Amino acid sequence: MATIPVSRLEQVIDRFDQVEARMGATTDSDEIVQLSREHAELKPVADKAKELVDLKAQLKDAETMMNGADKDMAELATEEYYEIKEQLPALEKEVQLLLIPKDIDDKASVVLEVRAGTGGDEAALFAGDLFRMYTRYAQLEGWKVDAVSMSEGDAGGYKEIIASIEGDGVFGKMKWESGVHRVQRVPETESGGRIHTSAATVAVLPAPENIEIDVRQEDIRIDTMRSSGAGGQHVNTTDSAVRITHLPTGIVTTSSEKSQHVNRERAMEQLKIRLYEREREEKDSARAEARKDQIGSGDRSQKVRTYNYPENRVSDHRINLTLHSLDKIITGDKLDDVISALIAEDQARKLAAMDEDA
Repeated sequence: MATIPVSRLEQVIDRFDQVEARMGATTDSDEIVQLSREHAELKPVADKAKELVDLKAQLKDAETMMNGADKDMAELATEEYYEIKEQLPALEKEVQLLLIPKDIDDKASVVLEVRAGTGGDEAALFAGDLFRMYTRYAQLEGWKVDAVSMSEGDAGGYKEIIASIEGDGVFGKMKWESGVHRVQRVPETESGGRIHTSAATVAVLPAPENIEIDVRQEDIRIDTMRSSGAGGQHVNTTDSAVRITHLPTGIVTTSSEKSQHVNRERAMEQLKIRLYEREREEKDSARAEARKDQIGSGDRSQKVRTYNYPENRVSDHRINLTLHSLDKIITGDKLDDVISALIAEDQARKLAAMDEDA
């Protein structure tokens, strides 16, 4: 692992000091908010950078004293030198992880879209299993889940369900779920005991604050319709559901709560998020070569994971990870084991890329 130049560490520390000084001088509320966010992001990095700079300075001083005329001092300095040499690699790696470029949307809330793929009723049931897994995981993380629209499967589960997940750092963890999820199990409707393979697609879109997307009225068509459901209390007898079609891109968003006014707002919010994600994808495609060291994420056509029920096995194909704890992962209780492994692998690849560029 390459060492971080002191000049790079001093850049971080200097920027942090500048932000602190400016926060104490400005009275502009918007600037204070912006500076506060930057201060919060820089502080842990600056603190560790200062610690690393001090340790490097101590190492240099100890090395000088090792070669001095005073034998007793040289002996103490030698002992200190090797103690510091042992401490440096761990602190160096910690600072390098903090210096890895962050996705600007990692702290954002998200829109989660789960859709049944190939497999008919079994695919819809699996989509329902995935949504419950994410709901439980969100609860464990302290996030709020709110279903925006859904289309239920004939035998249960969902043909499609769209939900918002609000909280700090949701996208940074949930973005790894985008792609095709495959399930291998014996369906309840299968009398012969044969294992079937079905699939569901997951899309995770960042919902950052204050999305600046201009949507012209002439570019959209708004339709109202009666909400669909499973019958009984789920049936909506008024045309309150709203569907918005963005004509230039063909993007369609819906919301089916009881209030048409709320539905218009929600559907428009979803449209802006989808348009924002479209811009993200275009930018990512333009710099795809520069991102070749990263684990693939966000591609809805990429097969990312297989859930094999007979073997109680979950395999994530992006990092060749296999865990025999499907029963705990599908409930959401152990999903973080998979996500943490993906994050760790992504960090390792980025650190390797930083070493190559050093």
